[in-house]
Amino acid sequence: MSNKILVTGGAGFIGSFLVDELIKEGNDVRILDSLDSQVHPGGEKPLYINKNAEFMKGDVSNLEDVKKAIEDVEIIFHEAASVGIGQSNYQISKFVKTNSIGTANIFDAVINGNKTSVKKILIPGSNTSYGEGMYKCDKCNIEFHSELRKSEQLIKKEWEIKCPTCSNFTVPIPVKEETDLLCNSVYSITKKNQEELSLFLGEMYGLPVTVLRYFNVFGPRQSLSNPYTGVAAIFLSRIKNNNSPVIYEDGLQTRDFISVHDVVRANIFAAQSKNADHEIFNVGSGKPITIKNIAEILASLCGKEIKPVISGKSRKGDIRHCYADNSKIKEKLGFEIKTPFEDGMKELIAWSENIESVDKFDVARKELEEKGLA
Repeated sequence: MSNKILVTGGAGFIGSFLVDELIKEGNDVRILDSLDSQVHPGGEKPLYINKNAEFMKGDVSNLEDVKKAIEDVEIIFHEAASVGIGQSNYQISKFVKTNSIGTANIFDAVINGNKTSVKKILIPGSNTSYGEGMYKCDKCNIEFHSELRKSEQLIKKEWEIKCPTCSNFTVPIPVKEETDLLCNSVYSITKKNQEELSLFLGEMYGLPVTVLRYFNVFGPRQSLSNPYTGVAAIFLSRIKNNNSPVIYEDGLQTRDFISVHDVVRANIFAAQSKNADHEIFNVGSGKPITIKNIAEILASLCGKEIKPVISGKSRKGDIRHCYADNSKIKEKLGFEIKTPFEDGMKELIAWSENIESVDKFDVARKELEEKGLA
C-alpha cells in the first residue's frame, strides 16, 4: 500500500502509532491535530510525532481546516475524537462538536470537494456504544443483551446482571457486531452517530467506509496526566505517584483490553482489504479481565506493594461486563491478536519510566460527584 493518507488525531495515542506504521510501509502521511491541551500539555506538539509526516494544526470541528487537510488525500483514518465517558456527560457540546460534527465535516469536505480522490475512510467506533454486554442465563437457557442496571439494584450492591425472566444472576458472553447499540453516555452516543452517519453516506455515495469498534486500548503514549483517558493509564498514573488505584463496585467487573499495536494492525488490514468495505468489526482481544486484576498487575510490574481501593460505590452509566466476539475480523480480514496482554503491560511500564505523570484522579472524581454522576 502506497498512498497519500490523512490521519486525523495523528498526534494522539492511537493516531501517532498508526502514522508510524503507515510511513514505515512507504505512504505519504499528513496529520491533522488540534493538540488539545487535555491530551497535550500546553498544546505542545509531542516529541514522538513522526518527522516524516506532514503536520497540520487544525480542528476537525472546523470545516475549513478539514477541507485543507483532505487535499489530494486517498485514504482517511479518522482518529480525532474527544474521549472520556464520564466527562462527556457534562461537557456535552465539546463531545458532540468534536465527534459528531467533526465526522460530518470529513464527509462534507469529501463529498463536496474531494470525492474523486478519496478511496476509503476508516472510522473508529467504540465498544461503549453497546452499553452493557451480552449475557446467558443457564437456568432459562437464554442469551440476551442487558439494559443498564437499575439504581435500586446498585444501592443493594447487587452488581451482576440478572436474567429478565427468572431474576437469577447470569454470566457474560462475547458481544457480536450485530448486537443492538444501547448507549450509556454522551460519548457513546456520538460514537454511534459517527458510525451510522459514515456507513449511511458511504453507501449513498459509493464511498468505501469501514467501522472498527475499539474495545479498551492500552499502550505507550496514552496520556498519564489525563484523568479521563483509559483505565490502564489512570491506574498507572496513581501507582507512579504512590497512590492506590480507586475501583468502583467490587472490582470484578470485566473489560476487554487490546494493545495499541494490534489496533493499528487492524486498521491496516481493513484499509488494504475490500472485504472490509461497508463493514463493522469488533477490535478486541476477546478475553475479559477484571478491573481489580488490571490494578494488581500494574502494581506488580512496577515493583510496588500498592493495593487497589475497592470503593463499593457505583457511577451512573457504568456497565458490568463487555468483551468482544472477534470472529468476524478473523474470518473476513485474517486478523489475529499478536501482542499478549502482559507483554503489552510491560511495554507500557517501560515507556512510563521517563514520562511525567500528574495524578489528577481526585479532580476528575470531584467533578463527577459535583454533577451527581458518582
